Amino acid sequence: MLGNLNGWHLLILLVVILLLFGAAKLPALAKSMGQSARVFKGEMKAMKEEDKPAAGATSSVADTTASPAPGTTDGTSDPKP
Repeated sequence: MLGNLNGWHLLILLVVILLLFGAAKLPALAKSMGQSARVFKGEMKAMKEEDKPAAGATSSVADTTASPAPGTTDGTSDPKP
């Protein structure tokens, strides 16, 4: 569909875009699109990193051992006298 576009068509398309948005808004539009693409790329990279399994993990189950309550040494709620 877009394969039939030649140089003149692209030039006319550029003029129409320039008339619609104005010359002053085009740099801001390009900057906004660049920032959006950068954010999208960063999010895609983060999603790929989350999908990878952890390198040193031997099990997917988290450590369930509880730490002792503050002020105690054996994990009970009442400190021994």
